[in-house]
Amino acid sequence: MLEGLRTALGERTARHRNRPFLEACMATCALVAIADGEVSLSERSRVDDVLEAIDRLKFFDVHEAVDLFNTHVDAIVAEPVKGRKAALEAVKEMRHDAGDAVMLVKIALAISRADGDFLESERAQCEAICRVLGLDLRDYE
Repeated sequence: MLEGLRTALGERTARHRNRPFLEACMATCALVAIADGEVSLSERSRVDDVLEAIDRLKFFDVHEAVDLFNTHVDAIVAEPVKGRKAALEAVKEMRHDAGDAVMLVKIALAISRADGDFLESERAQCEAICRVLGLDLRDYE
């Protein structure tokens, strides 16, 4: 019983500690996926791949993460300037951790290439993500 309590407490602590990273990841995915005006099935599938591939995100229910993604997408569609600003604020929270910042750029690029094309609108969102993180996209292309 004590071991189960420790495990539950450890998972709860990990979720709390990693919540800003989850939010930044889903904001990044949304910014790039909706850049061309619609989220393709391949982009949604790539979001699922991101959730499966990153250990720090495994503490979260996939539905919770997808709901965050959808919330950002809906906000960007409803009010593009305000929605993008809010998503970039979530991303900006990771600017003080170089590893997290680089991971977000890699995620942005993965989403942008999910459907085989790296559109100018997607590139612009990747550049915006890099700007708020203090990075240069050219270093990751």
